[in-house]
Parts: sequence; structure tokens; C-alpha cells
Amino acid sequence: MTSTIDIRVLTTIEEMNEMQQLENAIWSGEGGIPVHQTITAVRNGGLAIGAYDQGQLVGFSYGFPGFKDGKVYLCSHNMGIHPEYRDAGIGASLKNKQKEEAAKLGYDMLTWTYDPLETRNGYLNLSKLRAICSIYVENSYGIFEEGINKGLPTDRFKVEWWIHSRHVAERKPVSFKEGAERIPWKHGQTGPVLVGDLSVPEADEILVPVPKAFQSIKLEDMELAMDWRMKTRELFTKLFGQGYTAVSLVRSEEGPVHHYLLVKRSELDL
Repeated sequence: MTSTIDIRVLTTIEEMNEMQQLENAIWSGEGGIPVHQTITAVRNGGLAIGAYDQGQLVGFSYGFPGFKDGKVYLCSHNMGIHPEYRDAGIGASLKNKQKEEAAKLGYDMLTWTYDPLETRNGYLNLSKLRAICSIYVENSYGIFEEGINKGLPTDRFKVEWWIHSRHVAERKPVSFKEGAERIPWKHGQTGPVLVGDLSVPEADEILVPVPKAFQSIKLEDMELAMDWRMKTRELFTKLFGQGYTAVSLVRSEEGPVHHYLLVKRSELDL
């Protein structure tokens, strides 16, 4: 499927309309970004990338300029792929094109947010693209009444993608050593459960479990989903506060959890 996909920069009002329509289709009930905003952004340092299959927009990424603490960066606000085209490598293609075009515009860092309990996104952002995260945002967008985020605080990882760094240039997912410290979990009646007092160990590498199928847990046991949200919030906030950074999502073939790998930020070549 990906051999037929055309990845290109979006610049026209017509293309912004296509992007808004796809956004509405993917996140039904949450509302798309107004075209007057997206077209203004791409005319002033922003960047929209589209993925087309035979002239039909099936994926996009959209970002606008950000500025904080004297630093200019590209805030990659949104990326969406039509459900029929997921797991086909389009997300990585969109981000790599975004990196290429952002470099042309003079950016050296891109940032965006995602739900750390959505492991598909975690694997793309950290393991494949080699972005990093040491910022946890509690309830970033409030609690939605509809859509896939209904009913839970919208906690997010805010990642940094240092596109000219050696860390990103290495490309391969960051691996962990056998002696890495593991946060414990156990099997519950409706899914995996974090256990223990959530104390944070001191180690060179720490593995934090997260559910493989968080959306399924939300459908079957909302109380367990909330338990994962609040406990991982506590864990990641503590770990980031102690200088750790999430650098990879380690997928497991067996069992109901994957793991985030965290290392000391000071050890990274950024």
C-alpha cells in the first residue's frame, strides 16, 4: 500500500479543507482545526504535510511555530491517518518528511504531545523516530465528553525531537540492559495492574509497564483504565523530576504490557 502513497507539503486553502475533513473523520465529535487558522500558520512558518493515495488525502501532520525561553521550535500539533491506512508506515513517512521540511525552514527541534498509554504512538515517536520525553502534562486538553478520549483526563507526554542530534541520527531503537530496573505489575481479572507503592528506584535504566491495548481496557473496565492513568501519572512525574527521560517503547510479544525505557537525560547525546 505505501508504494502508492505520495507525501507532500500542503500549502493551499483547498488542501487545508481536505485536512480538516480528514481530521473530522478520524476524531469524530472533537472538531477539526479551522481552515483560517491552518492556512495562516503555514504562511507564517508553520508546516502541513499530506499523504495521498491516488489523489485522496489519507494522512496528515500539521504544526506551527513555537517560542519559549528564547527558543524557536516547530510545535507539531496534530497527526492523523485514516483507519484503513494505519500500520502501513505512513506515520513514519509523514514525520520524516516533516523533519526534512522543518530543517529547510531552519528548525532544529520539533515538539508534540501524545497519550503515553497509547503504545502505537509511543513506539513511533520514541522507538522509530527517536524523539525523547521528560515532560508530563496532566489533563492537557481537559476531559472530553465524546470520542476515543471520552471520560479520562487527557494526560500527555510532551516529546522533543532534536532533528540534528546524534541521538536521532542513530535511527535504531534504544535497547536496554538485562539489569534494568522494572516497575512491577500483575495480572488482574480484566487486565494488567500496576502493583507496589509506586516508589521510584535509582538505576541507570528503568522499565515502566503500560497496557498493550489501552482502548480495550477503557471499553471493558473504566475503573482499571483510570487506575493506569493515575498511577502512571505519578510514576512518570516522579521519574522526570529526578532527571530521567523516556527514550524507547519496548514492545513484548508475550503478555499484556509493553514497557517504556527511561534513562538519565544527562547521558543522551543531544
